[in-house]
Amino acid sequence: MLTDIFKAIDAAYPEMVERRRYLHQHPELSFQETKTAAYIAQFYEDLGLPYEKNVGGNGVIATLKGGKPGKTVALRADFDALPIQDEKDVPYRSTVDGVMHACGHDGHTSTLLTLAKVMTAYKDNVPGTIVFLHQHAEEYAPGGAKPIIESGALDHVDAVFGTHLWATTPLGVLETSKDVLMAGADRFEINVQGQGGHGAYPHETKDAIIIATQLITQLQHIVSRRLDPLETAVVTVGQFEAGNAFNIIADTAHIKGTVRYLKPEIQALVMSEMEKIVKGVSTSHDVECTLNYFKGYPPLVNNANEAGLVLEASKEIDAIHTRNEIIPVMGGEDFAYYVMDKPGAYFFTGAQLEGHEYPHHHPMFDFDEQAMPIAAKTLISAYFAYQT
Repeated sequence: MLTDIFKAIDAAYPEMVERRRYLHQHPELSFQETKTAAYIAQFYEDLGLPYEKNVGGNGVIATLKGGKPGKTVALRADFDALPIQDEKDVPYRSTVDGVMHACGHDGHTSTLLTLAKVMTAYKDNVPGTIVFLHQHAEEYAPGGAKPIIESGALDHVDAVFGTHLWATTPLGVLETSKDVLMAGADRFEINVQGQGGHGAYPHETKDAIIIATQLITQLQHIVSRRLDPLETAVVTVGQFEAGNAFNIIADTAHIKGTVRYLKPEIQALVMSEMEKIVKGVSTSHDVECTLNYFKGYPPLVNNANEAGLVLEASKEIDAIHTRNEIIPVMGGEDFAYYVMDKPGAYFFTGAQLEGHEYPHHHPMFDFDEQAMPIAAKTLISAYFAYQT
């Protein structure tokens, strides 16, 4: 039956592309995806599959009960966009100013919708139950996965699989891990309250910019001088805001950044060191520096058995010529919550667009749409493999 399903997926490719491009033109930010959620719900309404909407927020879950006994497996796709201006010169460029699908979630959604339509034609011969899990708000913690799980909508599910169209990996390459695949991802804010004044009289001030730059420099010592070289972490400052004029010493400064880690104990060490640095700089300059640390998504740890099923099942797909077990990447993903709750695995589907090799979260981001049928075939192959 898989051969026939693969042919049906290939036949649906033009529709898959059309749907993905429509979604690309109409992106919505995390927790604001009401129109996208309505679009997904209407798709299942038209398809005649039972579905739930407003799951854990804007989530949509549809269910296909097969004609044969078997296990219940969720296949997940996310559908939120990012606050980035789309700079591509393509017909399907985002129509929403300052918002774009810069991570491939439009492709994830189209892939899963198309797979649902294809599988509906085969439902009498499908063992078990396929849960088509459309998740909102992956891009911004606390994310959509956790409230969906907490809603109880997945309590009956036996396992969960998901994929990310990976634009930095060549088409035809599948990547996953039987252990940690993606890092934990936290964010932090540091506020410096100094004492501003005239640029000509620095001795009468407490320069928030100078103090903040010392903080930034010392934060970089955590990984290079406090962490065991055999361990892994990232401390990145992504925003630094201060000052109003060239001749005025800044009264305040604001720093924002992210921490990435693979082990909880490393997360704890980084947090402790950050607190010491902020307290030390605050004391030495006699100013108030405050650290606000926000724990985000935990590391994504695949189940070895389910990751092995993905690797083995993908051998049935001719378009996949390379399967790699990879070391963790430092990006974060709230799919981590699903595999903390249920057996499952996440994998990367190579989607690099030749001649347009921009990374995720870039204003020029795009991916090779031929990766979508590959992703659909791998997801359904993993589903059937789990049934045996």
